Amino acid sequence: MKQKLSFANRIWIGFTLFSMFLGAGSLPFVPYLGFCAGSSLWRGMAGFWVSGVFLPLLGAGAAVSAGGLDKLAARIHPRCALVFPLLFALLLGPLFVLPKAAQASCLLNLLLFIEENSSQNLYRCCLLGFFILVYLFSLRPERLSNRIGKVMVPCLIFLIALIFIGCVFWPVGQRSVLSPSFAEHPFLFGFLKGYQGMGVVMSLACSVVFILTIREKGVTSDNLIRREAFITALIAGVLLTLIYGVLAFIGSLAGTGLPAARNGTEILSWAANELYGKNGLYLLAVIFFISCLNVSAGLICCCSDIFSRQFPKLPYPVWAAVFSGISFAVTIIRPELVFAFSLPVLNCIYPAVLVLLLLSLIHPWICRLPLLYPFCILAAVLAGIAANLEKIKLL
Repeated sequence: MKQKLSFANRIWIGFTLFSMFLGAGSLPFVPYLGFCAGSSLWRGMAGFWVSGVFLPLLGAGAAVSAGGLDKLAARIHPRCALVFPLLFALLLGPLFVLPKAAQASCLLNLLLFIEENSSQNLYRCCLLGFFILVYLFSLRPERLSNRIGKVMVPCLIFLIALIFIGCVFWPVGQRSVLSPSFAEHPFLFGFLKGYQGMGVVMSLACSVVFILTIREKGVTSDNLIRREAFITALIAGVLLTLIYGVLAFIGSLAGTGLPAARNGTEILSWAANELYGKNGLYLLAVIFFISCLNVSAGLICCCSDIFSRQFPKLPYPVWAAVFSGISFAVTIIRPELVFAFSLPVLNCIYPAVLVLLLLSLIHPWICRLPLLYPFCILAAVLAGIAANLEKIKLL
């Protein structure tokens, strides 16, 4: 039995964890945050780093320390050990994140590499190819760090660095004046934007692959897994902080160059085109593809592992094929209808996830109060439901 991971394995696993957070949502979102922050860029990013980097990594650490998502959820009630992981797997997998990642990757690449008026059948073929590739990547979850950490993430960092270096030496614009939404409390605004990214929910689900990968490298003791998880999470956190800062810096330059920007994808496309012309857009398309492929493969691994443990009659490869197939079907058949259901459910359980994370931090002192967990979680769920009802004007 190994006592610790090698330095190289720590780096690759840290890279893998990093790639599962830098997905289809945060990649275009952070540049737009930098654009809105303007002259208060780093104060706004400080808030985002707290809620978008620190809290998610804390969530992954809490799940690993508890022995897995199921054991963490069991502190609420024994039945939650079954319900919570399955709910997370469905909402973060085929019912929300996976279709969005596939859409972001395939649409951008289709528009750039083929034609803007490409047929629907060609779009579906691209989606099918994307999910076949995701399935192949996810067949061996314990080897994910070899495929993603060693190869895909270094390529992703290199391509993002090309755009960043270009912006440093050949600035494409300047920071705008402070956006009105940032005027009073830039730190709080950045914190709330990071909170809305739902990274904490993602981190609890990703802890499944986190544990599997560390064990595959020969570390089997629970205490040693916790130690190695802390070290690799620290590596992922440093990398996320740097890359988010780079993306926000690129976005901030659009203040004068693209003052009417509506989202981060527009900003990144504008910066890449200004720096490298059409080749810059191809570069951006590859960045989106790698990023979406990484997070999708990680989520298929998480979902399939959770379901193969709960329903062992079907082996892991079958579940991976099932989730890849469902995600493909949702993506081509009115995904907005599925999102209309899954997003409110996610918004309802998100406060409960944050409360569960906070309670896990003080678990040694409250472990003799078994009713505290269910009471606090119930209150958080009710608060989430009330917030959703108020949003749709029913309260």
